[in-house]
Amino acid sequence: MRRFASRRLVFRGLVSRCFAPMYYHAAAVSLSAFVLMPVSFATTPAPAAPPSVSLTPSTMQTTTPPVASQRPYQVESPNGSRNDPYYWIRDDKRESPDMLAYLAAENAYFTSQSAAYQGLTEKLYQEIVGRIKQDDSTVPFKKGHYQYYTRFAKGGEYPLFARKPAAGGAEQIMIDGNLEAEKKSYFDIGQRAVSSNEQLLAYLEDDSGRRQYTLKFIDLKTGKKLPDQITGLAPQVAWAADNKTVFYIENDPVTLLTTRVKKHVLGTDVSKDVVVYTEEDHSYYMGIGSTGDDRYIAIELRSTETTETRIIDAKNPDAAPVVMAARSTGVKYNADHINGRWIISTDWQAPNYRLMSVADDQIGDRSKWQELVPHNKAVFIQNFALFKNYIAINERSEGLLRIRIMPWSASGKSTFIKSDEPAYAESFGINAEQNTDELRYSYSSLTTPASVYAVNMKTGVRKLLKEQPVLGGFKKSDYVTERGWAPAKDGTSIPVSLVYRKGFKKDGTAPLYQYAYGSYGASTDPVFRPGVISLLDRGFVYAIAHIRGGQEMGRDWYENGKLLKKKNTFTDFIDVTDYLVSQQYAAKNKVFAMGGSAGGLLMGAVANMAGEKYAGMIAHVPFVDVVTTMLDESIPLTTNEFDEWGNPKQKASYDYMLSYSPYDNIAHKNYPPLLVTTGLYDSQVQYYEPTKWVAKLRAAKTDQNPLLFKVNMEAGHGGKSGRFVRQHETAEEYGFVLHQLGISQ
Repeated sequence: MRRFASRRLVFRGLVSRCFAPMYYHAAAVSLSAFVLMPVSFATTPAPAAPPSVSLTPSTMQTTTPPVASQRPYQVESPNGSRNDPYYWIRDDKRESPDMLAYLAAENAYFTSQSAAYQGLTEKLYQEIVGRIKQDDSTVPFKKGHYQYYTRFAKGGEYPLFARKPAAGGAEQIMIDGNLEAEKKSYFDIGQRAVSSNEQLLAYLEDDSGRRQYTLKFIDLKTGKKLPDQITGLAPQVAWAADNKTVFYIENDPVTLLTTRVKKHVLGTDVSKDVVVYTEEDHSYYMGIGSTGDDRYIAIELRSTETTETRIIDAKNPDAAPVVMAARSTGVKYNADHINGRWIISTDWQAPNYRLMSVADDQIGDRSKWQELVPHNKAVFIQNFALFKNYIAINERSEGLLRIRIMPWSASGKSTFIKSDEPAYAESFGINAEQNTDELRYSYSSLTTPASVYAVNMKTGVRKLLKEQPVLGGFKKSDYVTERGWAPAKDGTSIPVSLVYRKGFKKDGTAPLYQYAYGSYGASTDPVFRPGVISLLDRGFVYAIAHIRGGQEMGRDWYENGKLLKKKNTFTDFIDVTDYLVSQQYAAKNKVFAMGGSAGGLLMGAVANMAGEKYAGMIAHVPFVDVVTTMLDESIPLTTNEFDEWGNPKQKASYDYMLSYSPYDNIAHKNYPPLLVTTGLYDSQVQYYEPTKWVAKLRAAKTDQNPLLFKVNMEAGHGGKSGRFVRQHETAEEYGFVLHQLGISQ
């Protein structure tokens, strides 16, 4: 999962079983052109009059929990076989009448049970959308002769991507997402890229939710679409300097793995497009983009432990890719280009990364790299941005994400952009040009809405360009954020970010809503979430547990939460809960937990290990059938993730994964109230994982606590498309939580 916002190569496609339900926009940025992201870290504007629509997936209702039939099936492996009586639920074509009937029954049961708090859900929805500005827009950024931005029309579900001449002039709407999405049950726009002559737009769209994108083109002089279309792609594209050649990536139609880079010349037969590069090792993901100075096309190949970059001169699109530095197991690097040299961030002999440089004529040999910024055990370098006179470094220290600015001149001193809040996140905004002393960056905390700043790197003067408007009477002075450290059982201190409404009494009576992710080295930053206000205003404490498996505390934090140390992720979460209860932030019988995707794995494992500590749990698109999935290399993502979870064909990994896999460790005992979600077309965690998990839980659990399962029949991993529907889903989640506490208002 990547949320970088710089000019370096970034994947926005199928990168992992990542899910961050508080971050519905993907803040990914094209190297060569523009990617327009909302300045909000969470939700998008609401219509003029928030619609009161049905929040339920089915008109059929039943008060009886569905019972899935059990059909013996042996899952074979080199290390033994296991009976999976619910394996029949898997149907890769999604056509099985039995499977579809069972999903319909689950949706009907969800409808009947959630009806008890339907009014509360609708009220929450109205609150959430009522805080959001209707016709908001992003801060424009300059690229060439234009200012680019995204805006929303009143009542529109989807954004408009637009530009204006930098010298002044009328707005040009390049893509109207609402028009493009008409009569489509799902719609998403991937990367957008403008050619170097600024007259052609390439963009990718997905209308299934399966992350199989179609590449399309628009002539910006006329506003008309070109006939060229290419299907079955990853959502990245890069232009060559000739304004007619584009590079793109094909997805395997079954595994969805990125397999080949090809190039297309506008106006030619797509079937004759040339293969530029084929990756034979299926443990690698592939991304493509351009360097910050638009000099090179970069093909980035990335596995969990190793990377390799291949580059093509943008002025010579027919040239073969040249290797920046050959892949070496355990060595990762990212590169960008400026003034005749490459700047490289790498973990080569530097677990927390260091910055190095190499001249254009010395690429291909890693031994030629020269150190620019040395390794620091206390500082993790996450990202960097290049400018004519400065390099900006986005780094983590003490679990916080901050920005350091360093001049190229040897006599210059590095400085930090500081904050007065104890828990916050600073990250790069869209910096589309190198020849400037102005850095755009985003700032947010649990009490401060997402804000876009410009800082003059020479003078240090900062200017607030925009703070995300929050309507509905919100005042950030009404809320308090804290930073705490919870002791884990092995003596490790786990950082915790907290927020609550002013006036909160630390007396052990408050309800707690605890979130975490903890996989892939993805860090969960303490940023503003407008929807959470509905919980805070009802007396909740909201906590983010920065558990191992993320990278908040550096590379070791990740290494100690993966593979044969994965259980640290789960025990850290439980230890944070125990700490917050012992410190009287929360009542022990009012603790709720939420996670999604790999964070859903966290929920499943914690439910098995310590479910009695939670008054309710929410698992969105949960990755819960770890061993069976990782044994099957035809499933999307499996081969890419052996370095994250382990390869169960190896005995040690098999035994360890089996010991925590939520599906395999369901027991005949009590479980907390559970809300589980999935999407039928999910490409990252296939729908049948949570479906089987729910079916097995229904048969095994000994309590009468609610177990609700909502299947979105039209959506993929991130839920349905459209900004309003996503607010409904948040309202449903919070309605479930509040209902467990007997709160009806």
